[in-house]
Amino acid sequence: MLSKDTLFALSLFPYLGFLWFMTRSRQVPRLALVGFYMTLVFVAITIPAGIYARVKYGAALANVDWLHGGAEFFLTLSNILVVLGFRQAILQQRQELSDIKKS
Repeated sequence: MLSKDTLFALSLFPYLGFLWFMTRSRQVPRLALVGFYMTLVFVAITIPAGIYARVKYGAALANVDWLHGGAEFFLTLSNILVVLGFRQAILQQRQELSDIKKS
């Protein structure tokens, strides 16, 4: 049976593939793409924060509020960037359609 840590590490490979395809397609709004990449920042911060929580406090990251909240901030930030990126693309698309109808 695979441990949750092993599954977590293995899940990075499909996500890196997703990022590669999204970047290569050039169809994802830039701000949303930045948000997807920010998820990697979240992972990069969460791993050492989890190790620190285990070593310093003998607890899981989820049980050390100030560390957990700090790490989760980066996930929240990445989600906001994704949403704002797609929102911006939708508004731009609507404006272009409106301009076409006016012509």
